Amino acid sequence: MNPLDPLVSVEEVCRKFPLDHRDVTALDRASLSVSAGEFLAISGPSGSGKSTLLNLIGCIDKPTSGRIRIDGTDTGALSASGTTELRRKKIGFVFQTFNLIPVFTAAENVEFPLLVQGLGSGERRRRVAEALESVGLANRADQRPDLLSGGERQRVAVARAIVHRPELVLADEPTANLDTRNATQLIDLMRELNRSLGLTFIFSTHDQRLLEHTPRIVRLTDGHVESDSALEGGSHGQVLATCVS
Repeated sequence: MNPLDPLVSVEEVCRKFPLDHRDVTALDRASLSVSAGEFLAISGPSGSGKSTLLNLIGCIDKPTSGRIRIDGTDTGALSASGTTELRRKKIGFVFQTFNLIPVFTAAENVEFPLLVQGLGSGERRRRVAEALESVGLANRADQRPDLLSGGERQRVAVARAIVHRPELVLADEPTANLDTRNATQLIDLMRELNRSLGLTFIFSTHDQRLLEHTPRIVRLTDGHVESDSALEGGSHGQVLATCVS
Protein backbone atom coordinates (compact mmCIF):
# COMPACT_ATOMS: atom_id res chain seq x y z
CA MET A 1 0.00 0.00 0.00
CA ASN A 2 1.19 3.52 -0.84
CA PRO A 3 1.79 5.36 2.48
CA LEU A 4 -0.03 8.37 1.02
CA ASP A 5 -3.18 6.33 0.45
CA PRO A 6 -5.94 6.57 3.09
CA LEU A 7 -6.19 3.89 5.75
CA VAL A 8 -9.99 3.89 5.37
CA SER A 9 -11.86 4.76 2.20
CA VAL A 10 -15.67 4.78 2.11
CA GLU A 11 -16.94 5.25 -1.43
CA GLU A 12 -20.60 6.01 -2.21
CA VAL A 13 -21.79 3.51 0.39
CA CYS A 14 -25.47 2.75 0.89
CA ARG A 15 -26.98 0.42 3.47
CA LYS A 16 -30.62 -0.58 3.38
CA PHE A 17 -32.49 -2.81 5.81
CA PRO A 18 -35.79 -4.61 5.14
CA LEU A 19 -38.64 -3.47 7.39
CA ASP A 20 -42.35 -4.31 7.00
CA HIS A 21 -42.04 -5.32 3.34
CA ARG A 22 -40.05 -2.23 2.41
CA ASP A 23 -36.45 -1.07 2.54
CA VAL A 24 -35.28 1.51 5.07
CA THR A 25 -32.14 3.42 4.07
CA ALA A 26 -29.70 3.81 6.97
CA LEU A 27 -26.87 5.22 4.83
CA ASP A 28 -27.23 6.92 1.46
CA ARG A 29 -24.14 7.37 -0.74
CA ALA A 30 -21.83 8.12 2.18
CA SER A 31 -18.21 8.82 1.24
CA LEU A 32 -15.20 9.76 3.32
CA SER A 33 -11.48 9.14 3.55
CA VAL A 34 -9.50 8.66 6.77
CA SER A 35 -5.72 8.88 6.92
CA ALA A 36 -3.54 6.84 9.26
CA GLY A 37 -3.15 8.49 12.65
CA GLU A 38 -6.39 10.49 12.60
CA PHE A 39 -8.71 10.96 15.59
CA LEU A 40 -12.15 11.19 14.06
CA ALA A 41 -15.69 11.40 15.42
CA ILE A 42 -18.82 10.37 13.54
CA SER A 43 -21.57 12.47 15.07
CA GLY A 44 -25.29 12.96 14.60
CA PRO A 45 -28.65 12.35 16.25
CA SER A 46 -30.06 8.89 16.99
CA GLY A 47 -30.96 7.14 13.75
CA SER A 48 -28.57 9.20 11.64
CA GLY A 49 -26.49 6.17 10.63
CA LYS A 50 -23.51 6.49 12.99
CA SER A 51 -23.42 2.90 14.24
CA THR A 52 -24.29 1.56 10.79
CA LEU A 53 -21.29 3.33 9.27
CA LEU A 54 -19.02 2.15 12.07
CA ASN A 55 -20.18 -1.45 11.64
CA LEU A 56 -19.52 -1.27 7.90
CA ILE A 57 -16.01 0.12 8.39
CA GLY A 58 -15.37 -2.60 10.97
CA CYS A 59 -16.51 -5.34 8.55
CA ILE A 60 -19.23 -6.42 10.99
CA ASP A 61 -21.75 -5.65 8.24
CA LYS A 62 -21.60 -5.24 4.46
CA PRO A 63 -22.92 -2.34 2.39
CA THR A 64 -25.89 -2.74 0.08
CA SER A 65 -23.88 -0.86 -2.53
CA GLY A 66 -20.66 1.12 -2.72
CA ARG A 67 -17.19 0.11 -1.61
CA ILE A 68 -15.09 0.23 1.55
CA ARG A 69 -11.31 -0.19 1.53
CA ILE A 70 -9.22 -0.83 4.64
CA ASP A 71 -5.49 -0.36 4.14
CA GLY A 72 -6.06 -0.70 0.40
CA THR A 73 -8.10 -3.91 0.65
CA ASP A 74 -11.59 -3.94 -0.86
CA THR A 75 -13.53 -5.48 2.03
CA GLY A 76 -16.44 -6.44 -0.21
CA ALA A 77 -14.18 -8.76 -2.21
CA LEU A 78 -13.08 -10.76 0.83
CA SER A 79 -14.33 -14.22 1.75
CA ALA A 80 -15.78 -14.80 5.22
CA SER A 81 -12.41 -16.08 6.45
CA GLY A 82 -10.60 -13.17 4.80
CA THR A 83 -12.94 -10.70 6.51
CA THR A 84 -12.31 -12.36 9.88
CA GLU A 85 -8.55 -12.23 9.30
CA LEU A 86 -8.69 -8.53 8.38
CA ARG A 87 -10.61 -7.73 11.58
CA ARG A 88 -8.18 -9.73 13.72
CA LYS A 89 -5.09 -8.05 12.29
CA LYS A 90 -6.13 -4.51 11.46
CA ILE A 91 -9.06 -3.48 13.66
CA GLY A 92 -9.76 -3.13 17.39
CA PHE A 93 -13.25 -2.58 18.78
CA VAL A 94 -14.50 -0.68 21.86
CA PHE A 95 -18.19 -1.17 22.61
CA GLN A 96 -20.59 1.10 24.49
CA THR A 97 -21.55 -1.72 26.90
CA PHE A 98 -17.92 -2.86 27.38
CA ASN A 99 -18.67 -6.48 26.30
CA LEU A 100 -16.27 -7.94 28.85
CA ILE A 101 -16.50 -11.62 29.78
CA PRO A 102 -17.74 -11.53 33.41
CA VAL A 103 -15.95 -14.68 34.62
CA PHE A 104 -12.60 -13.53 33.23
CA THR A 105 -10.20 -11.22 35.02
CA ALA A 106 -9.17 -7.95 33.40
CA ALA A 107 -5.98 -9.60 32.14
CA GLU A 108 -7.87 -12.59 30.74
CA ASN A 109 -10.32 -10.30 28.94
CA VAL A 110 -7.43 -8.40 27.36
CA GLU A 111 -5.68 -11.66 26.48
CA PHE A 112 -8.65 -13.15 24.63
CA PRO A 113 -7.89 -11.66 21.15
CA LEU A 114 -4.35 -13.03 21.40
CA LEU A 115 -5.66 -16.51 22.18
CA VAL A 116 -7.76 -16.32 19.03
CA GLN A 117 -4.62 -15.37 17.08
CA GLY A 118 -2.73 -18.33 18.52
CA LEU A 119 0.15 -16.42 20.12
CA GLY A 120 2.38 -18.24 22.61
CA SER A 121 1.82 -17.78 26.33
CA GLY A 122 4.97 -15.72 26.94
CA GLU A 123 4.16 -13.24 24.18
CA ARG A 124 0.55 -13.05 25.36
CA ARG A 125 1.59 -12.21 28.93
CA ARG A 126 3.99 -9.53 27.73
CA ARG A 127 1.45 -7.85 25.47
CA VAL A 128 -1.32 -8.00 28.08
CA ALA A 129 0.96 -6.38 30.68
CA GLU A 130 1.91 -3.63 28.21
CA ALA A 131 -1.72 -2.98 27.25
CA LEU A 132 -2.95 -2.77 30.85
CA GLU A 133 -0.01 -0.52 31.75
CA SER A 134 -0.86 1.78 28.84
CA VAL A 135 -4.40 2.30 30.19
CA GLY A 136 -3.27 2.67 33.82
CA LEU A 137 -4.67 -0.64 35.08
CA ALA A 138 -1.59 -2.76 35.71
CA ASN A 139 -2.60 -3.06 39.38
CA ARG A 140 -6.12 -4.28 38.49
CA ALA A 141 -5.09 -7.14 36.20
CA ASP A 142 -6.48 -9.87 38.49
CA GLN A 143 -9.87 -8.25 39.12
CA ARG A 144 -13.06 -9.44 37.44
CA PRO A 145 -15.31 -6.83 35.76
CA ASP A 146 -17.84 -6.82 38.62
CA LEU A 147 -15.12 -5.47 40.92
CA LEU A 148 -14.16 -2.65 38.56
CA SER A 149 -15.79 0.75 38.14
CA GLY A 150 -17.47 1.69 34.87
CA GLY A 151 -14.47 3.78 33.87
CA GLU A 152 -12.08 0.94 34.67
CA ARG A 153 -14.16 -1.53 32.67
CA GLN A 154 -14.09 0.76 29.66
CA ARG A 155 -10.31 1.09 29.99
CA VAL A 156 -10.03 -2.71 30.04
CA ALA A 157 -12.07 -2.68 26.84
CA VAL A 158 -9.62 -0.20 25.32
CA ALA A 159 -6.68 -2.38 26.38
CA ARG A 160 -8.37 -5.38 24.74
CA ALA A 161 -8.89 -3.34 21.56
CA ILE A 162 -5.22 -2.40 21.24
CA VAL A 163 -3.46 -5.52 22.57
CA HIS A 164 -3.12 -7.13 19.12
CA ARG A 165 -1.60 -3.89 17.77
CA PRO A 166 -4.23 -2.93 15.20
CA GLU A 167 -3.90 0.04 12.87
CA LEU A 168 -7.49 1.14 13.44
CA VAL A 169 -9.62 1.35 16.60
CA LEU A 170 -13.39 1.71 16.26
CA ALA A 171 -15.43 2.81 19.27
CA ASP A 172 -19.24 2.94 19.39
CA GLU A 173 -20.43 5.64 21.84
CA PRO A 174 -17.47 4.92 24.16
CA THR A 175 -18.46 7.50 26.82
CA ALA A 176 -22.23 6.91 26.79
CA ASN A 177 -22.26 4.91 30.03
CA LEU A 178 -19.70 7.01 31.89
CA ASP A 179 -20.02 9.98 34.22
CA THR A 180 -18.20 13.20 33.36
CA ARG A 181 -15.06 12.36 35.33
CA ASN A 182 -14.62 8.91 33.79
CA ALA A 183 -15.61 10.17 30.33
CA THR A 184 -12.93 12.86 30.51
CA GLN A 185 -10.32 10.32 31.61
CA LEU A 186 -11.27 8.01 28.76
CA ILE A 187 -11.06 10.83 26.21
CA ASP A 188 -7.61 11.80 27.50
CA LEU A 189 -6.52 8.15 27.34
CA MET A 190 -7.65 7.67 23.73
CA ARG A 191 -5.98 10.91 22.64
CA GLU A 192 -2.73 9.84 24.32
CA LEU A 193 -2.83 6.42 22.60
CA ASN A 194 -3.54 8.20 19.33
CA ARG A 195 -0.46 10.41 19.80
CA SER A 196 1.97 7.95 21.37
CA LEU A 197 1.16 4.83 19.33
CA GLY A 198 -0.09 6.47 16.15
CA LEU A 199 -3.37 4.56 16.42
CA THR A 200 -6.18 5.72 14.17
CA PHE A 201 -9.41 6.22 16.13
CA ILE A 202 -12.87 6.43 14.57
CA PHE A 203 -15.76 6.58 17.00
CA SER A 204 -19.45 7.34 16.93
CA THR A 205 -20.77 9.79 19.50
CA HIS A 206 -23.23 12.54 20.26
CA ASP A 207 -21.37 13.32 23.50
CA GLN A 208 -20.33 16.96 23.43
CA ARG A 209 -17.64 16.23 26.03
CA LEU A 210 -15.89 14.03 23.49
CA LEU A 211 -16.53 16.25 20.47
CA GLU A 212 -14.80 19.17 22.20
CA HIS A 213 -11.55 17.17 22.12
CA THR A 214 -11.88 15.88 18.56
CA PRO A 215 -9.92 17.51 15.72
CA ARG A 216 -12.15 16.12 12.97
CA ILE A 217 -15.92 15.58 13.11
CA VAL A 218 -18.04 14.00 10.38
CA ARG A 219 -21.72 14.80 10.96
CA LEU A 220 -24.47 12.54 9.66
CA THR A 221 -28.12 13.43 9.16
CA ASP A 222 -30.64 10.84 7.94
CA GLY A 223 -27.87 8.69 6.50
CA HIS A 224 -26.16 11.54 4.64
CA VAL A 225 -22.79 13.16 5.34
CA GLU A 226 -23.96 16.63 6.26
CA SER A 227 -20.55 18.13 7.04
CA ASP A 228 -16.92 17.21 7.60
CA SER A 229 -14.54 19.48 9.49
CA ALA A 230 -11.73 18.25 7.20
CA LEU A 231 -13.21 20.50 4.54
CA GLU A 232 -12.93 23.43 6.93
CA GLY A 233 -9.27 22.92 7.74
CA GLY A 234 -9.86 20.76 10.81
CA SER A 235 -7.84 17.77 9.63
CA HIS A 236 -5.66 16.38 6.88
CA GLY A 237 -8.31 13.81 5.98
CA GLN A 238 -10.40 14.44 2.91
CA VAL A 239 -13.98 13.75 1.92
CA LEU A 240 -14.11 11.94 -1.41
CA ALA A 241 -17.70 12.88 -2.15
CA THR A 242 -20.55 14.16 -0.10
CA CYS A 243 -23.97 12.61 -0.21
CA VAL A 244 -26.78 14.21 -2.13
CA SER A 245 -30.04 14.63 -0.33
